[in-house]
Formats: sequence, C-alpha cells, structure tokens
Amino acid sequence: MLVSLAIRDVVLIERLDLAFDGGLSVFTGETGAGKSILLDSLGLVLGARADSGLVRHGQPQLAVTAQIDLSPAHPARALLAEQGIAAESELVLRRVVTADGRSRAFVNDQPVSVGLLRQIGDGLVEIHGQFESHGLLDSTTHLGVLDAFGALIPLATSTAQAWRGWREAAKARSEAEALLLKSRAEEETLRTAATDLEGLGPKLGEDTSLAERRAMLMNGEKLIEALNAAQSALSGRGEVETSLRSAQRALERVADRAGDRLGPVIAALDRAAVETAEAVALLDRASADIDLDPRALETVEERLFALRAAARKHGTDVDGLVALQRDLAHRLSQLEGGGEDLTRLARSEQAARLAYLEAARTLSKARTEAAGRLDAAVAAELPPLKLDRAAFHTRVAARAEADWGADGLDGVEFLVATNPGTPPSPLGKIASGGELSRFMLALKVILAGISSTPTIVFDEVDSGIGGAVAAAVGDRLAQLGSRLQVLVVTHSPQVAARGGRHYRVAKRDAEGGRVSTTVDALDSSARREEIARMLAGESITDQARAAADSLMAG
Repeated sequence: MLVSLAIRDVVLIERLDLAFDGGLSVFTGETGAGKSILLDSLGLVLGARADSGLVRHGQPQLAVTAQIDLSPAHPARALLAEQGIAAESELVLRRVVTADGRSRAFVNDQPVSVGLLRQIGDGLVEIHGQFESHGLLDSTTHLGVLDAFGALIPLATSTAQAWRGWREAAKARSEAEALLLKSRAEEETLRTAATDLEGLGPKLGEDTSLAERRAMLMNGEKLIEALNAAQSALSGRGEVETSLRSAQRALERVADRAGDRLGPVIAALDRAAVETAEAVALLDRASADIDLDPRALETVEERLFALRAAARKHGTDVDGLVALQRDLAHRLSQLEGGGEDLTRLARSEQAARLAYLEAARTLSKARTEAAGRLDAAVAAELPPLKLDRAAFHTRVAARAEADWGADGLDGVEFLVATNPGTPPSPLGKIASGGELSRFMLALKVILAGISSTPTIVFDEVDSGIGGAVAAAVGDRLAQLGSRLQVLVVTHSPQVAARGGRHYRVAKRDAEGGRVSTTVDALDSSARREEIARMLAGESITDQARAAADSLMAG
C-alpha cells in the first residue's frame, strides 16, 4: 500500500508531501489545476520514462519519493532478494531527474536501474489513465489472471512439472541419439582408443602415487643416507628405547617413597619409549620400501609417462582416463546392441509427453469453464456502468505444438466488443479512455480477491458519464476500496462523495508571480463545500450543499 508521496520541483509543484490511508481516496479540482502532475510524479517513482520537461522551471532537478507498506507475502520481496536489497516492512522508492534529462533511481537508498524500479513498481501500483494503462492491458498477463480467478494454480503447477519432465526426457533422448550417430561415424577410432586404454589399464589416483614413488626413487640415495643416520642415532651407544625403559624402571622402584611427584615422569617415559619403538619400526619399513635398483625407477617412469601421454591425447587428466574408458565401452556396447538405450529413452520421452498432454488438457478444460464464469461475472457489472451494449469475452485458444510450454496448450486473451455486431477486439484497443477505465473497473471489482497489486489508481474513470451511472461507478470504487487501496482522480460529485479521504488539487499564486499546485486533505466541512462546488459550479447554493449532504450520506 502507498503510505506517502513526496514531490519536489515537478512542473507546478514546488514541494508537496502527501500521506495516504487504505480504502478509497479521491482527488478533485478544476481542470488544469495539476491533477495530471500528481499522476506523472507517481509514474516517475514507479519507473515510467523520464522527461526533463517535468523539472520545475529554474530548478536543477526534480525528485519524487514513495513510501510503500510491503506485505510479507508480496512477490516484490523475491525480486528484491535477487538483487541483494533488504526487503523491510516499508519500501522506499526514489527517482531523481535532472534538467538535462539524466535520471537516477533508488530502492531503500540503494541505486538501481530504472528497469528494475519499473519491475518493482508494476507489482505495487497499477495506474489506469485516459490514454495509457498497465497490468490487464498486457495480454501476456491474461493467462495467469484466468488461472488465479479459476483457482487453477495447482493444475497449472502440475502441468508445469509435467512439461519439465517431458523436456528433460526429450533432451536425454536427443543427446543419446546424437551420441549414437557420432559413435557410428567414429566406430573405428573408438575401438582403437578402447583397445589402447584397455591395454594401459589406468586406475584412479595412479598418477599421484606414481609421481610420489618416482620422486622417492630419484632421491633414493639421499633418503637411505638420512634413514641410516636416524637409525644410528636411535640405536647408537645403546638403544634409546632401552635407555628410556631403564630410567622408567629405576624410578618405579622408588615411586612409592616420592608421593605423587614421580608418577607423571614415569608416564612420560613410558610414552616416549612407545613412540620411540614405533619410530624405529617405521624407519625400518621406509628403508625397505626404497628400491635403489635403477630398473625400478625406469619402470615407474615408463608407466607414468605412458599414462600422461594418453591423457594429453584424449584431452583429460590421468584420472579422467578411467571415466573415458567406461564411456568408450558404453558407446561400443550401444553400437553392438543396436541402440537399446536410445529405444528405452524414446519410450520414456513418449510417456512423459503423454503425461504432459493429460495434465495440460485437464487444465485447458478447467480454463474454458473458468472463462465462462469470468465472462458472466464481468457481464453482470457492465450495465450499471453504462456499458450494457458492450460484451466481454475470454478467449481460450489452442496453440500450435511449437508454442506449447510450461503454462500449457492455451493462449488466453481478454476481448471486448463495445457495440452489438462488431467483432471482439483486444481489451487495449478500446478507443474511449472512459470506456476503457470502466471496463478495467469492472474487471478489477471481479478480480480484486486474487490481485497481488495492493494499490490501483484510476484517472477520470467517470469521463463522459453522470447521474446513476456515476453513482454506480462510485459504488464499485468503494467496493474495490474495501479490499484494496484505490486512488481516483474524478470530476464526478457522485464518485467524490464515496471517498474515505478527499484531496483537493488547486493552483495558487506563489512568490514572484509564479503559479504553484497545491493539494489539501479536506475535513468533512471542506469536503462538503468541494462536492457542492462540483454540483453547482462557481456559485455554491444551499441547494447544492443539501445535495452534497445527500450524496455524502448515501
């Protein structure tokens, strides 16, 4: 929900700070007072295209800041997380445009691209104006809207899972088929390589073990010399272990006369003797492992160099030769077996395709039924909005197989015929801005329960209507406001009277003979006067005030 909007130096607005509540808020004022500037400012902070002409004359830049109350489950949180932006309970969007046309965007004081700002803004506020609109006018959103309206998300999810299963099975079959064809073309080369590797017999870890043994054999004389010196030191002038044990036994004979003082010493001597014995054993084993025979070094080097040469030849490392040998054996097995794996994968692919078609056709049937319910619900909303000659139709059309996807077999589009006998056209092709806004209002009333967009803005949704029709528009806006935050720019007293909060937009003379746009939140008395002005014009009569009271009471 939009909590506040701060505007600085936008056309006629020098400084403006607005606070908003939930429900229905209305903006009224004379034509040309600057209501469109408010919408332009809101559009800017939501990522609309910047225009340097919006910068107030004589100022270096404009700035617009919007504070949004972000619900815990709103989809924008996932988008923010992807960008590494902390998603707190309140989101602050800011847009700065300089007089030379440069634009900067910020989310929670972190600089972002205008494209990202627009992505975030599209999910937070939906604007329906006289000449442009978002959201439902984008036909790519219609399929998702219909699924949400019809409570078809579980069916859509299972269809998407079946699609992924089919695609994975098709990929596996395609890769196996390509590999089999390649193997047939390279059969002689494969057999030669497999024979060579079979003769070589590579083993995992062999490269490392051979390299270590080679290094030891190359330095065998120095190693033997060092080992001999160590053994001499341990056994010279009496073995070290023997000396340690003698010292241990001497202390043990008098230990009971020294209290606890000699216990730790005896234990340390015991450990030292054990460790010394182990060291001597390890030295003996290491000495036995060192082979000074020059032929041993030659054998190790021949084996190591052969493995490394084979690895270079096949573009892998020595350990990779083991996997390569298995792969070659598998490919040759497939050739000899006539492609048994390919047959099995083709059967799996066909089964996955049938599973997808079953899920997708179930979803298509459910979509057709949901489309009928949506059409009926919208049709019931049209007559009170002076759209009784119009018709709304949800087209669910089968797509070509090349266009099937995770979302199923269907294309979905909302169509409208504004007059009997005329063919239905896409929703965005409605020529009249007022008719378009009323169609959008009817749809929004029906779809309010499934919308993730918390704020909707209507610009002059009452254009070209009055009386009972305007009252019907006001009633539906109030209904919508009971579930979402709704902001409406209106010239209709019937609509204005239904607002929970009323703002008056006006132009006033500022210092230096300049004109400035102001926006005032009206109390009940001022609101009555404004609605009376809308009814009577410049000369507000007692009858107009009484009529205003009647509208406000209704």
